Amino acid sequence: MTHTAPPLPARLTDPRPVVAIGTIAWLVATIVMLAAGDRWASAVPICYAGLAVGAAGFALFLVQRAAARRGSRTAQRGLS
Repeated sequence: MTHTAPPLPARLTDPRPVVAIGTIAWLVATIVMLAAGDRWASAVPICYAGLAVGAAGFALFLVQRAAARRGSRTAQRGLS
């Protein structure tokens, strides 16, 4: 007898809140590091990299969702 797990609710599989919260967290960290002055100047590039990765992740999500909506065979499934 095989058991299959029930599908997860849509709110648990939606990547938008995770990407948005992560990007906002990097934005807050960047502002704090810039306000801290020279003492934490070496951390600012790391914050910029976090913002760039967050923006790239969100852009990739939007491109994949658009491809899934238009029915592209190479798109990820379940992003609509």
